Amino acid sequence: MTILCGNPAAQYRAHQAEIDAALHACLESGWYILGENVRSFERELADYLGVTDGVGVGSGTDALHVALAACGVGAGDEVITVAHTAVATVAAVEMAGATPVLVDIDPGSYTIDPAQVERAVTARTKAIVPVHLYGLPADLTPVLAIARARGIRVIEDCAQAHGASYRGRRVGSWGDLACFSFYPTKNLGALGDGGMVVTSDADLARRARLLREYGWAERYVSQVPGWNTRLDELQAAVLRVKLRHLEEDNARRARLAALYQQALAGCDLTLPACREGCVHAYHLYVIRSSRRDELRSFLRAEGIEALIHYPVPVHLQPAYTGRLRGADRLEETERAAREVLSLPMYPELSDEELCRVTAAVCAFEARS
Repeated sequence: MTILCGNPAAQYRAHQAEIDAALHACLESGWYILGENVRSFERELADYLGVTDGVGVGSGTDALHVALAACGVGAGDEVITVAHTAVATVAAVEMAGATPVLVDIDPGSYTIDPAQVERAVTARTKAIVPVHLYGLPADLTPVLAIARARGIRVIEDCAQAHGASYRGRRVGSWGDLACFSFYPTKNLGALGDGGMVVTSDADLARRARLLREYGWAERYVSQVPGWNTRLDELQAAVLRVKLRHLEEDNARRARLAALYQQALAGCDLTLPACREGCVHAYHLYVIRSSRRDELRSFLRAEGIEALIHYPVPVHLQPAYTGRLRGADRLEETERAAREVLSLPMYPELSDEELCRVTAAVCAFEARS
């Protein structure tokens, strides 16, 4: 049987009794939009992260859009972020009416390069969006220093980093706001779309709550223009169950990553590194190879699914061409896009399946 790169169905089966009970209780309640499950999940995730407020929304993309709008980001403003990310990061900036300013990554971590951020700041810069990619926290201290010195907002994109930590604190607790996705393959994944904006700034939380539901402070009366982007009660019920298992699941991911590191240490590959003082959530286990496409084809023939996150940097995609400033080049971003490969990684992956993956990778390396 094919070993999948990610397997949300296995995650459901691992917690099936609890999830089925939570869904049944929600269905029986008769309350399906912004009810007790959403309120409880907002509070529980905020407590887990060490922040004061969570605002459940319809997706991770919507979370970024709402967060930017809550900070007053709009037409004429610039937002610094990366092109080596899910396109949602950049799409949300343009949904807010702002201009994305795309900078290069640090090649060792695949996260935003603070030196590039420093050079990209202008009088129009309103926000910086560091992406905690693959589960590894971005280097937040220098980014925050740049932002604080200039009155720029920092919005963490935590879509791939549920449970990761930077210098002893969870990601999501450092910026002015942070955004999470609950897409089914995430470390904390729903059975559909979902997202959340989190913050410890009461005013920003209030603005985010207004924006997610038509600008209502009271029902049917819009105080500001807003949208309809609400986290579903059924998804919140599922996420409450999964949040209780997140630490255990992340520990399993770390164990699998350690096994990968040990088995692949002698191969001509670049293996994931963890920044000092950080806890990696290992949403993905990403290697680099100068023969990436050959390796991927070999693994496919062996019944192993390996994916590329991400094959085309945002600035090279047809919908987003022309987004770079005149002389800007994203050399490390483009190099990573040619070389990265995600191997199977999810808590339910067995040691035996992992050994089959590593044996295939080593066999490919040995034949060349």
